[in-house]
Amino acid sequence: MSVNAPSSLFSPLAPSDLARARQWIRAADGLIITAGAGMGVDSGLPDFRGNEGFWAAYPPLQRAGIAFTDIANGQAFDKDPALAWGFYGHRLALYRQTRPHAGFALLRALAADKPQGMFVFTSNVDGQFQQAGVAEDRIVECHGSIHHLQCTQDCVGAIWPADGVVPQVEMAHCRLRSPLPECPHCGAVARPNILMFDDSRWNERRTDGQYRRMRSWLDKVRHPVVIELGAGTAIASVRRMGERLGAPLVRINPREWMVEGADRIGLRCGALEGLRQIAAGWAA
Repeated sequence: MSVNAPSSLFSPLAPSDLARARQWIRAADGLIITAGAGMGVDSGLPDFRGNEGFWAAYPPLQRAGIAFTDIANGQAFDKDPALAWGFYGHRLALYRQTRPHAGFALLRALAADKPQGMFVFTSNVDGQFQQAGVAEDRIVECHGSIHHLQCTQDCVGAIWPADGVVPQVEMAHCRLRSPLPECPHCGAVARPNILMFDDSRWNERRTDGQYRRMRSWLDKVRHPVVIELGAGTAIASVRRMGERLGAPLVRINPREWMVEGADRIGLRCGALEGLRQIAAGWAA
């Protein structure tokens, strides 16, 4: 295997930790990639750490006193669907035009010689792993996907692609100018198939199918290694999954890198830097 990643471009991490991480990854027959919001930062996406980060990206919502938990909320589409779609429509357009950073390709290269390849478990709804070429049937999106829609009333339990939605957003007030997406079955407003805050209507069917495929894949893996990327503790879905698997774990995180246990390594850096540092020592 050959991975191109010149190490001179990056600040050094502990050589012993990097050496152990490479050793574990070499010996693995399958890689489990657990990724949180920090994975997208190197692609230029904000991670919305607290209202300050959220409001920096959406000043009109700051002026209106609307917090992230208010707009990313299951009730927002009932209260003001044009505002809710202003936020999610802008996110949809942003994610469509954002190109995945080089770390995604490095993960695929690290997994290329593994008998079972890799499986991704992510809380991100942006579809970046699919854009980077990871097969749809090797991904769990535990919080859903912005690239799929459902009825706000979940009338018949349907989920469909958002391909036909081309949102036009008036960013001065973060409101949708184009027509509201509609459910093709009942005509109610459609919404992204995303698990939001205070969300009793999220349709889990698509994500449940992803979990079933992951469990089936895990049954085949004998020596897995978890590579955790940019997963924080505020919403700990990704961290809990990686830790619960009981496999050696490499945690890459610039702020919350700490680990406990001999079978865990913490690398204090961003996702792209950590993956490049690991790949830089890989023998051609």
